Amino acid sequence: MDFALTPALTELRERACRYTQDVLQPLEAQFERDHGVLPRALGNELRKAAIAVNLHGGSLPKAVGGQGWSVMEQVIVHEQLGQVTGGLWSYVPGAYNVLIHCDPVQRERYLDPSIRGERNGSYAITERDAGSDARTMAASAVPDQATGEYVLNGEKWFVTGPDDTDFMIFHANVVHGDERLPTLFLVDYDTPGLRMSHDPDYMHTFADRHPQFVLEDVRVPATAILGGIGQADQLTNDWFVEERIHIGARCSGAMERLLTLAVEWATSRVQFGERIYDFQGVSFPLADSAADAAAARLLTRECAWLADSGADPKVVHARASIAKLFASEAAFRCADRVVQVFGGRGYMRENPAERFFRELRVDRIWEGTSEIQRLIVARALEKRGVGRVVGEA
Repeated sequence: MDFALTPALTELRERACRYTQDVLQPLEAQFERDHGVLPRALGNELRKAAIAVNLHGGSLPKAVGGQGWSVMEQVIVHEQLGQVTGGLWSYVPGAYNVLIHCDPVQRERYLDPSIRGERNGSYAITERDAGSDARTMAASAVPDQATGEYVLNGEKWFVTGPDDTDFMIFHANVVHGDERLPTLFLVDYDTPGLRMSHDPDYMHTFADRHPQFVLEDVRVPATAILGGIGQADQLTNDWFVEERIHIGARCSGAMERLLTLAVEWATSRVQFGERIYDFQGVSFPLADSAADAAAARLLTRECAWLADSGADPKVVHARASIAKLFASEAAFRCADRVVQVFGGRGYMRENPAERFFRELRVDRIWEGTSEIQRLIVARALEKRGVGRVVGEA
């Protein structure tokens, strides 16, 4: 395998870098001071700017209006987006990959406007009592034989989306007698019976909020089903694999920026007549994080290469979990070390290191906790073999 960037990949990386550094990063400090609120008009400008440089809909096929990027291309872009705090990369228009399963009517209503930056959808999976163990999911969809509609009931937590989010992909069990068939439904936020029950604040200050929703006897037509009855688990798993790779890439990018800031500071800061960089207590932790950053980047890019090469999806799944597990754990260690290098300045919210310290913590939790990633990898070692999981394709 050859990880040298082609001219096309280099151009894409530079385009994503310019958007991140010139458009998003200048907004970071004010975004934090304003408690994660951007004027809607400014948010729309960020979306337009992303579209102008063809960063929108990157992972979606060209046939549906996306960029049709390979997984490696997605990783290259997310490495750059990960270098901004505040989750401001959420303003790049796109859509969950499950929306490629939209029928023509659904596509016109949900997918097309999402790629254009006119709508945004959330993914409603987690519940109060159902997190990592999706088998305990209580959300239900009961068919009404008289009307042909489905009656949805359930409570969803951590329904992530930025300020323009106006529909959700609702993961529920279709009730057919004794059967419970996991199914996805497209549900607009203004549908009667759907309400936001709580919008809590979190450690991080993100462009995305993570509110809770309750659906009480929400009626939707059969045409709201996305991808077919009983297909939700597989479709959701496909999204998890993609997002875990993206998280690995963004964590790699975050470490690159953190190390850049730390080295610049430590080589210019003088104490006791010497640069603090010349004290091993400062430079050695940064060296450890440099090793972590390099490993995280290689793990994520190798996973992308495997996916693009048509490797066994089960192996790609395991490698995505390895990449997310290592990169998310390493990035948090890196942020902790860099805050320490900055000392008191590192504890100020105007310092990107402080913001990364709070923000990177969630990467060890969402889209599958570190413990779930370890479980996936451990099972893969047994079922797929050690060689395929840790080295061979």
